[in-house]
Amino acid sequence: MTDMTASSFVRGALVAERPAPVKTTGLVGFLRTRLLNSPTNVLLTILGILLLWYTVIPAIRFMLVDAVWQGTDRNACLEQNAGHAVGACWPYIGAKLDQFIYGFYPTPERWRVNLTFALGAVLLLPLLVPRLPGKGINAGLFFLAFPVVAFFLLHGGGLNGFGVSWTTALLSAFADSIKSAGDALVRAGGAIPVIGPVLWLCGQLVVVIGVTLSLILLPLVWLRDQIQAAGRPVWVDLALTAIIVSGLLFWLGGGMRAGWRTLATSLASFAGIAIVIAVMGLDRGGLPIVDTRLWGGLLVTLVVSVTGIVTSMPIGVALALGRRSTIPLIRIFSIAFIEFWRGVPLITVLFFATYMLPLFLPGNFTVDGLVRALIGVALFSGAYQAEVIRGGLQAIPRGQTEAASALGLSWWKMTALVVMPQALRHVIPGLVNSFIALFKDTSLVSIVALFDLLGSLRASFSDPNWATPTTAFTGFAFTGMIYFAFCFGMSRYSLFVENRLNPHRRS
Repeated sequence: MTDMTASSFVRGALVAERPAPVKTTGLVGFLRTRLLNSPTNVLLTILGILLLWYTVIPAIRFMLVDAVWQGTDRNACLEQNAGHAVGACWPYIGAKLDQFIYGFYPTPERWRVNLTFALGAVLLLPLLVPRLPGKGINAGLFFLAFPVVAFFLLHGGGLNGFGVSWTTALLSAFADSIKSAGDALVRAGGAIPVIGPVLWLCGQLVVVIGVTLSLILLPLVWLRDQIQAAGRPVWVDLALTAIIVSGLLFWLGGGMRAGWRTLATSLASFAGIAIVIAVMGLDRGGLPIVDTRLWGGLLVTLVVSVTGIVTSMPIGVALALGRRSTIPLIRIFSIAFIEFWRGVPLITVLFFATYMLPLFLPGNFTVDGLVRALIGVALFSGAYQAEVIRGGLQAIPRGQTEAASALGLSWWKMTALVVMPQALRHVIPGLVNSFIALFKDTSLVSIVALFDLLGSLRASFSDPNWATPTTAFTGFAFTGMIYFAFCFGMSRYSLFVENRLNPHRRS
């Protein structure tokens, strides 16, 4: 013990202080490690600060500091009356806000637009929250029931029949078109001397087919006439349609052994349809009709974008699968369709759908201008979605399909349960990028006389009561913030979905 004590060392003076370690956390650490850690980053940081100084600061000054917040006409937004340099003229936005949202929709009927927006939000928000239950019912209501209810709310009008009457009218029109085509061939056969007899014979054959179809449809036409002659044709037609459809589904679902659940679902669906008809008075003419030429503003932007996004997905899935099909006819048709629509500008599609398509339709058949634009946008965006989805399909390893086949899954089940979910998960960024581009491209419909949000904004510039040097800048700033809010929301939600469906790829 004595030797150990004698050999021990005890410092007699304090150790000199060492410098503190370099801070790598917090604001100072972020500046040191991310922005000022090299001469290149220092230069880029200075350039970024200058860019923000010359862009963000003037924008804030224009929209907030020098802005005019109160006023009833253009005089409040003039520099000589304000006493200082005038920025954004927000009273102009307040005066034209209804026009930006509803367009020229009649003022007493704008509650219908508000109700449509509210119903869409109530049905959409539960679909966006993963933990909420009832996704199947909610999706059915949003994708199937809501479009029909929204149409009758926004457009108005009622019903003159239901499934039986509609099917009869469609089949009768098809038979009449066949007979008309046959008569045209017969007339062409009499005018062309060389191949005239062949055309005449083909025309007679087509006419016989059309007449035969008309004779087959006679019982259905008689039933439709009896329904229309009834006191309440809509309810009689709805009851017959419910009986026929529910019976077929019950039989296809397994009959007495396993078809009861399908039968209950069908009857519940028709009961919901009956409630909607009764509440909206569709059997009595419904709400007053509002022509789509009066629609405008944010209403048209949302109608075109939501319709294009929702309808382009099934079109894109079908075309992507068709392009990979082993059947030559389906593959060639899908390739031709995709390449044609991808090779044509959207503005050309809108012009053709609006001004050229009516020239190819029968004289007694008309399609609403907004519907024509919706069809063109859906087909155009569907072609682009097909290529995005095809990229996801090509990323699926062959072992996935081989394993599904080894389990005995059919092609439909293998595609729906194994291949397509993984493919869509891979291409979420590409799909949402297409959605955002489509939402912004809706501004092109103003070229074909449909006043979307930007179209309503430009139309408001013609009002002399708000003609000031800053009116246009204020309007574009306001609409830009609306577009940014929707696009940024879609982008952030897609990032949330991507992280949730790809936990194994999180870095």
